[in-house]
Amino acid sequence: MIGIIDYGMGNLFSVTKGLERLEAQSFISNNPEKLAKASGLILPGVGSFRDAMNLLKETGLDTFVKQYVANGGYLLGICLGMQLLFDESEENGPAEGLSLIPGKVVRFTGEDNGEKYKVPHMGWNRLSFNQSSPLLKGLEEDYVYFVHSYYAQTDASFVTASADYHVAVPAIVGTGNVFGMQFHPEKSGQMGMSLLRNYLALVEGKDQA
Repeated sequence: MIGIIDYGMGNLFSVTKGLERLEAQSFISNNPEKLAKASGLILPGVGSFRDAMNLLKETGLDTFVKQYVANGGYLLGICLGMQLLFDESEENGPAEGLSLIPGKVVRFTGEDNGEKYKVPHMGWNRLSFNQSSPLLKGLEEDYVYFVHSYYAQTDASFVTASADYHVAVPAIVGTGNVFGMQFHPEKSGQMGMSLLRNYLALVEGKDQA
């Protein structure tokens, strides 16, 4: 059973529908006691990093998430939810994150060698696989759907897959039992569904790779 963390800034309907398409059981909650019973968690997010962290702190969900992960629970952050996994963000900041993965979230500059480019990074972009991960099991590089103005800067050892948008954008990150996807897997067609399916398999213990 997947717990979807409701802290007031997640696209809960979209994520829930994605899991329903995979026939996965899930529930939405902001109650740590209920979420603690989940076999794995998803941290969605849309909006401002600082606002999201303030809400997590106000509800005590920030402490809960850290403890859940420390106890071996699986966590997947999506879009803003992935960014919250890092140490800090410069968005309306600096603002402290959950510090589950080392790194900083910064804004696209909008300029590449003197040429302007559009911010946010919006639309379909191709993933390039950087290293093996249970999330990528059985998959080939394909396109997924992005909508974001900020991206993570982190050590390459934490980057599972990247996408090229004037910089190498960490698209899938992970360490231990913590994972993040900068794009929206639930809006990314078959590729996105396959990635979510692999996360579910990992959470359910069907893939120990």
